[in-house]
Amino acid sequence: MLNPGDKAPSFELPDADMHIIKSSQFLGNQNLVIYFYPKDDTTGCTIEALELSDLMDEFSAMETQVIGISRDNCVSHAAFRDKHGLTVQLLADTDGEACNDYDVWREKEKNGEKRMGILRSTFIIDKTGIIRETLYDVKPKGHAAQVLEMVKKLT
Repeated sequence: MLNPGDKAPSFELPDADMHIIKSSQFLGNQNLVIYFYPKDDTTGCTIEALELSDLMDEFSAMETQVIGISRDNCVSHAAFRDKHGLTVQLLADTDGEACNDYDVWREKEKNGEKRMGILRSTFIIDKTGIIRETLYDVKPKGHAAQVLEMVKKLT
């Protein structure tokens, strides 16, 4: 597991419009909120993405970029974004490299059946690339407001 004080793992992933986004482009300029979520257009993931999108102006005012990462592809991300009018940036980690680097690819159990999946998690990273907060196994409802309060402490 990653902990506050750790250097954030770098990534280079495509967004919903197939533009490559590199974590290094934010260094020195913006804080990052990276949230990992299981699947586009599912109930919990939609709640989380909508709540974060609703607070984007406040995050932007604090020089903070919000990025959602799942293993869905770019086409799925674009459909999810467009269907719900999301303003968070969604990145496709189809090979699971970022999920592994951030230690969110975990064995999960549901209805007695074990399978691998993304543990819903959020990382708050300062402008120098250091993780300030790690939130594993979060609940979607109200999470965006909680994250915003944590980001306020960075400034």
